[in-house]
Amino acid sequence: MKSFPKLNRAYNTVFVPDRLSIGLVLPLASYPNSTKPPLERHIERARLADKLGFAALWLRDVPFNVPTFGDTGQIFDPFVYLGLLSAVTRTIALGTGSIILPLRHPAHVAKAAASADVLSNGRLLLGIASGDRPEEYPAMNMTFPDRGARFRDSLEYIRTMAEDFPNAQNAAGTLSGGMDLLPKPTAGHLPVLITGGSQQSPDWVARNSDGWITYPRDTSSQGQVVAEYRNNVQAAGLLDKPVSQSLYIDLVDDDDAEPRPIHLGFSSGISFLRHYLTQLQAIGINHVAINLRFNQADIEHTMHRLAKDLLADFSPLKDPL
Repeated sequence: MKSFPKLNRAYNTVFVPDRLSIGLVLPLASYPNSTKPPLERHIERARLADKLGFAALWLRDVPFNVPTFGDTGQIFDPFVYLGLLSAVTRTIALGTGSIILPLRHPAHVAKAAASADVLSNGRLLLGIASGDRPEEYPAMNMTFPDRGARFRDSLEYIRTMAEDFPNAQNAAGTLSGGMDLLPKPTAGHLPVLITGGSQQSPDWVARNSDGWITYPRDTSSQGQVVAEYRNNVQAAGLLDKPVSQSLYIDLVDDDDAEPRPIHLGFSSGISFLRHYLTQLQAIGINHVAINLRFNQADIEHTMHRLAKDLLADFSPLKDPL
């Protein structure tokens, strides 16, 4: 029987073998013709997502508004926003998709992530990445080509910080066991999801992640990359691990409308969306983070439709606490 590792409250409910759950990417807003989202009712919509039973809310790490990138994310710093969301929601998981490790010192990431995990009672999922916006690096006096090495050092450092009075020495810094970093993660281990390749080899990603975040593809290609990830996990002698992906949608009124491609997703009726999610579940995707940036209908109406028509089939486990 397949099983995933047991980590914190979020990880154990969102990720279940052979099942798919649905989350939402913040901001919960439509802004198809702008890089900057409207932020009206962003707290009310986060609370609504929690009340309706969505599995997770996802935040992005976009330090600078780089015009060529074309998206500012949710604008707010992800760790500041995680603190607010932990106070205004109750059961929904809170994920980062993804923190750019090479642009932050890992001590700050470890402390902020553990703080968010404890304040939310174990609802943090820490997605991390190596970064894909070269313009940001010189602004922080950092170099872009070696970000893969810094990513590895940062993750090693963050893992070590979960120990009591840790000893650590790499390019990120040196700790000799004489001081500690608090708080500690609720499960003694932050659930770390690596995004894409993050400048690493596939076998390294499989060994060092607690799960994998990948990008939308046609289901045949997606099935192949999911299988490759899990083969690498198995080859390392580890328990199976979850796979999640993002998906942009524009949910139209006609339930039976056929799909039309949009950026990293599609516009369609609810019937095709249900069919597509069923296919993803069959190939081993465990979670889909839906982005409503290009959705043309009212956002709250769409959230209610998704909950009513999909969450009976694609929902997280009942909250264990």
